[in-house]
Amino acid sequence: MKFKYLVIIFNIILVVFLFCFALMPFILMGPGFAASFWKTAWPIALILLIVLICLNAIFIANYRLLRLLEREDWPALAYYLEEKVYTKNQYNSKNVRLLANSYLVLCDFTSIFNLESKVAAAKPVIIEKNLLVFGAARILSGDLKGATSFLKKSLDKGKVREEQWVRWFYGFSEMLDSNFGRAEPEFMALAVSSGSALITGLSSYFLANILAKHSLKPGECQSVSENGRERVRKVFKDITAWKKEAENSGTEVHTAIIRKFIDEAGTWLFDR
Repeated sequence: MKFKYLVIIFNIILVVFLFCFALMPFILMGPGFAASFWKTAWPIALILLIVLICLNAIFIANYRLLRLLEREDWPALAYYLEEKVYTKNQYNSKNVRLLANSYLVLCDFTSIFNLESKVAAAKPVIIEKNLLVFGAARILSGDLKGATSFLKKSLDKGKVREEQWVRWFYGFSEMLDSNFGRAEPEFMALAVSSGSALITGLSSYFLANILAKHSLKPGECQSVSENGRERVRKVFKDITAWKKEAENSGTEVHTAIIRKFIDEAGTWLFDR
């Protein structure tokens, strides 16, 4: 359902509730009780009215952005956000993340790295809040050495919920660059200790199917991958649950770009 229709429906529900809240005491108990009721209950109606006003104000202020996102008009969205960021100097995490994601969808890597350099000069803390976007851009552009360098420096930085993904993508970029000895310890640690079933499953999959072939300790590599597989299977009972989790995470750009590997890992995890 389109976002604007959800807003309209919510407005209708809230307005109807306000009318019922205002009229029901009068209808059921008479004007005397209604006057007494309203002396004590008016703050509730005021709060609901403020919520209604705020909701509509936010919707109106972001209407163009929401329309572009809804239509998935990435060139127009990038142009709109460029005006906000570059012309109006609105360097905030939301604008930067959406603009970077738009560039990623368009495969405009020159623009995304230009954005990164300008954000780093204006508000470097925003880079730390969007490490995965800029790290993924390096991987997708084919700059694997740049990706490993950027992600290695970014380890243990950024949002808490993204720290393990940053570490996973660091291992992933090392593996893609054939630095298997550097990728192996990252994936082994994540297969054993990650709090994310997706990260655990992906790490275990690559340990078993790629890194074990290049490992100095292939038996240990396989053992850790099997341990990780069992950890995932305790969380997800079948591949359908795994796919559902992947779908729920698919809105994040860092999981969208590795969806092929998530699907392959799911098949490996539940093939027996």
